[in-house]
Amino acid sequence: MGFGRASGAPSLFVFSVSLAVFLSPEVTCAQNSAEPWSAAQTVQPTDLQKELVGKSAPMVLFVGHERLYNAGHIKGAQFHGMGGSAEGIAEIRKWAEALPRSTNLVIYCGCCPLGKCPNIRPAFALLHDMGFKKLRVLILPTSFAVDWVGQGLPFDHGQ
Repeated sequence: MGFGRASGAPSLFVFSVSLAVFLSPEVTCAQNSAEPWSAAQTVQPTDLQKELVGKSAPMVLFVGHERLYNAGHIKGAQFHGMGGSAEGIAEIRKWAEALPRSTNLVIYCGCCPLGKCPNIRPAFALLHDMGFKKLRVLILPTSFAVDWVGQGLPFDHGQ
């Protein structure tokens, strides 16, 4: 199942249905009021897209549920574990250990509104604590479907 297309445009309805089907009971959204990142450690969707076509594109890491990654993700984004689970955090840590701490790294989820996302904060905290100096969070206030796909920004299906 993917995003689908109608008249050449991504179908937000199909993505929304995919999201509802794929979110399991253990992947719930809890409200967090204080953000662990500063404004300088964020990037907006259109700004990230401009960077991705530039000469020094950042590495992009999806930290949500793997089934959502397979449904659709930012072109070139990688998946190495879900930030909201202990197993996922261990997978992300193992992957990140080999990276230089100077890596230009952007993380995102987009499973639900950013303020309620169970994945982004643990992943950010892990990578920040590991010493990544160019770590940023992609700001998707509503969801990946609305704030990326809905804006006509390019995405891939599957791995």
